[in-house]
Amino acid sequence: MKAVPIIRRRVVTATNAFVEVVVWKLPNPLPPSEHGFKYRLAYVVNGKCVLRCDNERGKGDHRHVGSQEFEYVFTNPDRLVQDFYADVERWNHEHSRS
Repeated sequence: MKAVPIIRRRVVTATNAFVEVVVWKLPNPLPPSEHGFKYRLAYVVNGKCVLRCDNERGKGDHRHVGSQEFEYVFTNPDRLVQDFYADVERWNHEHSRS
């Protein structure tokens, strides 16, 4: 079985910003992650990725806020998307973007 896309969407949130969400179901976990999903979520403002959440071989599940990187505890794709949109809302509030 190959990777199967389960979510792929881009949402324009302002004339200069968008959110992109891509999640695949994998036949096997991507080490060191123990779940069977590969994902990347990004919030781009003025052409710059200001938030990102992804997992990659060797690094596992993590979030990027600006230039900082933090561990992310993955539970399921729905929770991942909810957590990411909460991060977007928080970022907008902290940067006076309503």
